Amino acid sequence: MRDVVVIGAGKIGSTIASLLADSGDYHVTVADRSDEQLQQIETGAAIATAQIDIADATALTALLSGKFAVLSAAPFHLTIAIAEAAASAGVHYLDLTEDVESTRRVKAIAETAKTAFIPQCGLAPGFISIVANDLASRFDSLDSVRMRVGALPQYPSNALNYNLTWSTDGVINEYIQPCEAIVDGLLIEVPALEEREEFSLDGVTYEAFNTSGGLGTLCETLQGKVRTLNYRTIRYPGHAAIMKALLNDLGLRHRREVLKDILENALPSTLQDVVIIFVTVSGRRNGRLVQETYANKIYSARIAGRTMSAIQITTASSICAVLDLLSLGNIPTSGFVRQEDISLDLFLQSRFGHYYAEKVYA
Repeated sequence: MRDVVVIGAGKIGSTIASLLADSGDYHVTVADRSDEQLQQIETGAAIATAQIDIADATALTALLSGKFAVLSAAPFHLTIAIAEAAASAGVHYLDLTEDVESTRRVKAIAETAKTAFIPQCGLAPGFISIVANDLASRFDSLDSVRMRVGALPQYPSNALNYNLTWSTDGVINEYIQPCEAIVDGLLIEVPALEEREEFSLDGVTYEAFNTSGGLGTLCETLQGKVRTLNYRTIRYPGHAAIMKALLNDLGLRHRREVLKDILENALPSTLQDVVIIFVTVSGRRNGRLVQETYANKIYSARIAGRTMSAIQITTASSICAVLDLLSLGNIPTSGFVRQEDISLDLFLQSRFGHYYAEKVYA
């Protein structure tokens, strides 16, 4: 049995702990500074809790020492502290961050680490890069890679057509920070909430627009190999216009705590959500210009004895699948590991990856 630490006792952290403990192969310690959050964790033979201040490097390193891995489900601004403690303790490191700068720092830490450092192990970034890279590998040469992902309420009932399904800090961050893209073969930064488009899937119309972090390291990997590469978040039509008014016209991009308070007190959370994954790759094969598309919808479900939202299922099962592949030696066990280094077939065949019930439109 592997001993692991999960940092963060929120929705995603608790789901990760539940999935790993239910597998029978992991003993999980869930760590958080909030005793109130830890009290909500269902402890047992395979799950323990530890109240700790992540900013206390000495205490965190001591907690991690002797463990197999640490999985961070903490807010992105704590990423570096956890990665540094993992390096000091000599344990494997996995996280869910969508923050580009944090990932760059993790990569630097990994250069001298003897264990694996695998950031961005969630849905997007994470699984989306595994899918995109798998599709891209089927072409002789690439023209475009377009990645679209959204976590949406099944039954929207407000002007934003949105409910809180995951980290409010994460949503705000991806709506503000610059976004990487490859345009006409050049790696550039484009503004968030721009380049809005509409598309339909299964008879439903959606909008998609630039957001930060969803590409992970894929821009760096495919630079010089593709003409167009971009990532956009999926929402119901009308969402982007209102968020732009809040962030730009009302200046709330400079008052994140105010915006967070507004959203968390105005938008209810929901377990009745749907995750949409839509990846389209075009390029040359045997001299012909062809296109392949991966499209998938994942809904909330009851797993490991509890009802989980779709974003909980996809995010938690993704990092758990990567941990399993690491434990089995199916991915590198030292240094910086990119999501696109992971085999899609191995991921989907794993006991956690199978939650991505595949529905492909060619």
